[in-house]
Amino acid sequence: MTSRALAVWCLLLVLAVLNGGVRDTWLSPRLGDPIGRAISTLLLCGLILLATRLTIGWIRPTSRGAAVEVGVLWVALTLAFEFGVGHYGFGKPWPELLADYDLRRGRIWIAVLVVTLLAPVWTIRHGVSR
Repeated sequence: MTSRALAVWCLLLVLAVLNGGVRDTWLSPRLGDPIGRAISTLLLCGLILLATRLTIGWIRPTSRGAAVEVGVLWVALTLAFEFGVGHYGFGKPWPELLADYDLRRGRIWIAVLVVTLLAPVWTIRHGVSR
C-alpha cells in the first residue's frame, strides 16, 4: 500500500507543479495575486480529490486507519518537498515560505494540506474504493 500511495503522491506533485504554473502564468497576472492564489488553491484541492477518487482503489487501504496513514504520508511528503525544495533548492527565505499559511493575509494554502490529509478517508468513507 505504501509504495502505491507514494506513486500517487508523485502524481499529486506533478498536478501541484502544473497548477502553480497556471497560477503564475495565467491566473495571478490577470486576476491579481490574492485572487489567483485563492483560485489556484481551490483548483488544486479539486484535483487532489479527483486524483484520490480515481486511485484509492489501486492504493487499497484496508481500513479507515490505513486511509489516514495514506493522508498523513502525503502531507508529510508535501511539507518536506515544499520547505526542503523551496528553501534549499530555490533559496526562498523561511518567512516567504511560511507566508502561504497566514490566514490573516487571505492565504488559504492550508486548505490543500487539509484536503490532502482527508481525501483518502473521504473516498473510503463514501465507498469509492469498493
